This record gives sequence, C-alpha cells and structure tokens, in this order.
Amino acid sequence: MKIALGAFARSGIESELGSAVPDAVQAALCHYCGKLQSGRAPLAPPAFLGANGSPEEETVLDLAVDPEIEAVLAREASARGLPLDRLAGHSVLVYLAELDFIGATGPAA
Repeated sequence: MKIALGAFARSGIESELGSAVPDAVQAALCHYCGKLQSGRAPLAPPAFLGANGSPEEETVLDLAVDPEIEAVLAREASARGLPLDRLAGHSVLVYLAELDFIGATGPAA
C-alpha cells in the first residue's frame, strides 16, 4: 500500500516516536482502522485535503499492510472521496494528535 506522508507528519513521527517511520505509520493505520470498526469515528479528513495532493514535499512509503486493514481504509477513503494514500496520511496526523492529547509522546531518545 502506498502512503503519501507530508513533511509535517514525517517530522512529527520522527520527533515524537523516533526514526522507525514505517512502524509508526503501521501503528497509525491500525489505530485509525480500529476506531472505524469500533464505531468511535476518528476525526474526519479536512475538506481541503482533497484529491489533488499537497503542495508540501512528501515521502511516499510502500508498506505491506494487512489486507483487512487496507480494505477498511479503502472503504473509508472511497466514502470520503479521497485517494487511499491521502486518508492514510491523515490517519498519521490523527494518531499523533491523539498520542499528544493523552501525553503518550515525548522527545525521541
């Protein structure tokens, strides 16, 4: 699965969770998917996210994602009218925001 990760999201991962960016993205995807499946809907992607991409520099990751998680995310992306990689990038920002809210992040060692 290809995931477009903007510079802001990537720097957030690196500063708060360390250099294992693919692992953090996997955790974010699982977290977002879990919220969708539980009925505790995560924050919706902003309307400006759109399908046209982002003007900021992006890192594109190609991750092996569990097929069930990818299917749930693909349904959500379709329902929201977004490309899957954009929803995946949004899920990273939601994950970082929620970790920050509960105080689970801190400077990487």
